Amino acid sequence: MSLYARAARHAWRMAGVVVLAVLLVVIVDRFYGHSTLAFAAAIMMLLVANAPMLRFNCPKCGKNAFFRGPFVVFWPNRVCTRCSEDLAAAPSQNR
Repeated sequence: MSLYARAARHAWRMAGVVVLAVLLVVIVDRFYGHSTLAFAAAIMMLLVANAPMLRFNCPKCGKNAFFRGPFVVFWPNRVCTRCSEDLAAAPSQNR
């Protein structure tokens, strides 16, 4: 599976985690009132789920697929912006 495909799968997984975090806060707010613990739990859930993002680096130059300059965006690059490597190409089987 290509780097781009794995990174896109991570982006979809993060979208699901964001929905779950929002639902957690809304449900706790509805049944127990405003709680900073619900916000803290949602933030921790998002941090833990997003940690693998730092492993989606270009195999040629090492630039992360989710970074556009100094900014992090929600969808990965299909082509590396530093070295123009095609991140959607299947990796070679030579190890």
